[in-house]
Amino acid sequence: MALYHYVTQEQLSGFDKYKYSAVDSNPLSIYVMHPFWNSVVKILPTWLAPNLITFTGFMFLVLTFTLLSFFDFDFYASGEGRTHVPSWVWIAAGLFNFLAYTLDGVDGKQARRTNSSTPLGELFDHGLDSWACVFFVATAYSVFGRGETGVSVVTLYYLLWVVLFSFILSHWEKYNTGILFLPWGYDISQVVIYCNELWFLQNIKIKHKLCVCVCVCVCIYIYIYYIKY
Repeated sequence: MALYHYVTQEQLSGFDKYKYSAVDSNPLSIYVMHPFWNSVVKILPTWLAPNLITFTGFMFLVLTFTLLSFFDFDFYASGEGRTHVPSWVWIAAGLFNFLAYTLDGVDGKQARRTNSSTPLGELFDHGLDSWACVFFVATAYSVFGRGETGVSVVTLYYLLWVVLFSFILSHWEKYNTGILFLPWGYDISQVVIYCNELWFLQNIKIKHKLCVCVCVCVCIYIYIYYIKY
């Protein structure tokens, strides 16, 4: 195996001519997320490597999965009569997913901003995205859980394959056309996931809700400030 060449010299030479090309027609991305990411990338230092941003975002997903695996290792915690996942875990999960989603959106912008875009960076980014498909689905499964009031493991299996198939199909299309057409479902699903997780705020005391609301307002203020200036 050590002597086997996975990539030929002809394929390696294609890296020199490669240029990233993507089409994102989702209104949520165009009018909300991309303006937000354009604002976020401005506050990042130019010495911060895009691949480090990519890896940090991925580790937020791993951390979310680890947290929920500890408190809901068998996916039964959401059922009746069970010890539910603590509210602070859901808050952390929602925030971590949002941070992961944000960092995934700004890593490419940081690369273009610092003139450090490479095919290897895209391969690293999308390679971690393929693993993220598993973590996203498994994390969302804890929201519904198993048992009489939840969904079956077979349903989880089918959902996982739907996500993976969409990911593979998008990249297969790019392989043949040279353009990555980003599916609308990605941005919408991300927003739905962390909104569902933050929905568990209803179980928190009022004073804690106010603290979260203040933090959200501060974030919105910073966002508007950077959009304006």
